[in-house]
Formats: sequence, structure tokens, C-alpha cells
Amino acid sequence: MKTKEIREIILKELPSIIEEDKEIHDLILRLSKEHFADKEKTDNRFDKILKELAADREIQIKEWDVQNQRWAEQTKRWDEQDKRWQEQAKRWEEQDKKWAEQARQWDENNKRWAENVKRWDENDKRWAANAKRWDENDKRWEEQEKKWQENQQIIRDILESIKVLNRKHEQSIGALGARWGLRSEQSFRNALKGILGEVSELEVVNVVEYDEEGEVFGSPDQIELDLIIKNGLFMICEIKSSRSKADMHIFHKKAEFYQKKHNRKAQRLMVISPMIDKKASELARNLGIQTYSYVEDIEPNAFSV
Repeated sequence: MKTKEIREIILKELPSIIEEDKEIHDLILRLSKEHFADKEKTDNRFDKILKELAADREIQIKEWDVQNQRWAEQTKRWDEQDKRWQEQAKRWEEQDKKWAEQARQWDENNKRWAENVKRWDENDKRWAANAKRWDENDKRWEEQEKKWQENQQIIRDILESIKVLNRKHEQSIGALGARWGLRSEQSFRNALKGILGEVSELEVVNVVEYDEEGEVFGSPDQIELDLIIKNGLFMICEIKSSRSKADMHIFHKKAEFYQKKHNRKAQRLMVISPMIDKKASELARNLGIQTYSYVEDIEPNAFSV
């Protein structure tokens, strides 16, 4: 018989032989144990695997629960983050509106700047034209200044010549004035006597006294005064061509000297002069001295008590 035929017979008859013949059954079991586990071991192995799978499943379930909790927390965080993003998006929208408004204002300002630049360019052109005119005017001013300085020098020369002539005239007039002063005082006094003589019962007396103690001038010297007398009214007067502050002070000292010497109080002190210095007038008011610049200023009622 061939090998193929033998194999077919074994495959056909072997299952029934194993069921009917116990020795062959046990032999096959022994031979198969070396390569395959028995039912008990297989069941134990499956139980162990199932237990391990159950334990792994419980662990996996716990891990999934933890993971689900984490996902819930993460989802909550994402919801909060979404809310924040929405708020931020709203702020960005508002900021975009502001930026748009700012951009619009910038555009308007740029237009204004462009207009201003154009105006400045025009003004620069005008300034350049004016600068040219000013340069021309400066040249003219320099020429005028030069002419002005030349004219000023001429005027200074003329003024210097006038000053020289003035000094000469002043010296000449001073010499004449010295002689005229003495004569004019006497003429003035005589004119005053004539005018005052027209006032009834009025007498003008010229007196000369000698100050032996030097009370008036600081050393012995004579003094001269005019006295006006009317019905017991006694006044001391001085008539001069001009009076300074020092002259007014000396007149006051001469009047005090005369009143002290004759033990007689004058009702009034008077100075008559066509030229009375301003400071002399102020001193006269302080000392109680009446001043008259012209004879015609003296009225008859000036001598009433």
C-alpha cells in the first residue's frame, strides 16, 4: 500500500479507534501532553486571563473616570477660556472701532498737514521774496546811516561852534549883567518906592546896620534892608535883581538880626525880585517869607493887618 492510502485509512479510522480503545486513547493523550495543556490547566489559564482582563478593565475604568473628570475640568476651563476669548474679542472689536476712528482722524490730520505744508511752501516763497527786499532795504539803510552819520558830524561841528560863541556871549553878557545888576536893584527899589508911595500913609525906608558880632555872615559886616511902615504896621523887605536859596536864607538871618537888635517884631517878611530860584521859593514858604516877582504884583491890601 502506498503512504497516501495509509494516511487516508488512519484519518478515517483513528477517531473511532480512540473512542473504543482505551490504550490508544491514553497513548495519544500522553503524546499530546508534551505539546498541549489539559482541560484543567486550560480552564485555570483562561480564568486567570479573565481575572487579569477584569482587573485591567477596572483599572482602565478608574483611569477613564479620572480622565473623564480631567476632561470635565478641562472642558470647564475651555468654557471659561472661551468666555474670556469672547470678552477679549468684544474688547478687540471695540479697540478696532477706536483704531478705525483714530485712523480717520489721522487721515484728516494728514490732509490738514498737507494743506499746511502747501501754505508753508507758499509762505517760504513769500519770505524769500521779502528777504530779498529786506536785503535791498538793509543796503539802503546802510547808505542812509552813512549819510546820517556824516550829517550828525556836521551838526556836532556846528553845535561846537555855537557853544564856543555862547561861551563868548555869556562872558560878555556876564560882564554887562554884573554892572546892570547893581543899577537895576537901585532902579527897582526906586520904582517900588514910587509905587508904594501911592498907597496912603505908607513909608519905605532903606536902612543899613552893622553886625559887630558876625551873626549874619559869620564875621562883622554891614547889612542892608528895606523897611515898610504904615500906621504901626512894620514889615521887613528886600529888593534884589535875583534871589537864590542861599540869598533867601541870608535875608531871613538879616531880618532876625534887625528884630533882635531893635527889639521889634515885624508883622511880615517880604522879598521882591524878578528872578527867584525854585528852591529859594520853597525855602521862603518854609520860613514864612512872602515873595513877589514883579512890583505890579504888590497890591495895597497886601499891607493890611
